Amino acid sequence: MNKGKIAVIAILAVGIAAAAIWTRRDGEAPATEAATGKGVMVAVTLPATLSEAAKMGEKAFNAVCAACHGANAAGTEAGPPLVHEIYEPSHHGDQAFAVAVVNGVRAHHWTFGDMPPQPAMTRADLRNVIAYVREMQRANGID
Repeated sequence: MNKGKIAVIAILAVGIAAAAIWTRRDGEAPATEAATGKGVMVAVTLPATLSEAAKMGEKAFNAVCAACHGANAAGTEAGPPLVHEIYEPSHHGDQAFAVAVVNGVRAHHWTFGDMPPQPAMTRADLRNVIAYVREMQRANGID
């Protein structure tokens, strides 16, 4: 093999490696047990109490969201945990949650695929679900 071909192969290898590293830099989480079909993704500490809004949000979450995001928003093989630092308010504000529920969202941190819109969720339920998720996050040190 001549030096030119070796150089081209080396440059391609470096480019592929750099692209793989660069695509992970936006905060994408690596595959976890839940992403491979085993158990929940995170251990969740339950708050001692929930506000009235969060209690209503928990009911709506369990009816609409828990099938994918798991009990207590701990994640499942079908969807990521919402009690996770990726979803801290400074990175995914309340409006980001609202937009995801209303419009759906393209997968960008996890390998679960895109989230479809959730038309069964009312605006009032959505506000309460956000209150529930935020209270669960705070109970787990995510502010």
